[in-house]
Amino acid sequence: MPAVEVITKEGRQTREVGLPEEVNVHILWEVVRWQLAKRRAGTASTKTRGEVSFSGKKIWPQKGLGRARHGDRGAPIFVRGGVAFGPKPRDYSYTLPKKVRRKGLAMALGDRARDGKLTVVESFDGVQGKTKEFLAWAKANGFDGSERVLLVTANELVRRAARNLPWVSVLEPEGINVYDILRHERLVMDEPAFQLALSRAGVGGEA
Repeated sequence: MPAVEVITKEGRQTREVGLPEEVNVHILWEVVRWQLAKRRAGTASTKTRGEVSFSGKKIWPQKGLGRARHGDRGAPIFVRGGVAFGPKPRDYSYTLPKKVRRKGLAMALGDRARDGKLTVVESFDGVQGKTKEFLAWAKANGFDGSERVLLVTANELVRRAARNLPWVSVLEPEGINVYDILRHERLVMDEPAFQLALSRAGVGGEA
């Protein structure tokens, strides 16, 4: 069972949680694919030969000139003509079973915990909204910017203090997701965010 590092006022501790140790890569791939599909704008649009601005007049006689037969200039074969089978606005999102989404989040959290890359913070002492305050806290707790960090906290002052750092991405607890967890080397969460993530993943807390 993975152990999570917890930063407290008394120092660093470890806590075992009921996260899965085994990772099913296909489930993670499914969840990430579903997330990215939901984010697609789906606004790409091209004009067909019936929508381009061209005269519908036949450009030359059907026979007698030795050329290939053509109709109007809007045909896809001509420059600035209509596009054949081009994209039209559409919705790329689709449904994914809630059980799969929960498993994906649990596995992503478990993977970071197994590698020692998941840290839970009881309180960000001394961080009151200033970047230099967060930098001091990070340095004191072993975060030096060598790894990309996903910071998930309900504390707006902490998010404000960290959001300008190029190696930190910030999220509110409600926004925790598999894609952002996997594209960052480290995951740092405060206690409320961690408990919410465990609840959404459908797993228990301390073992």
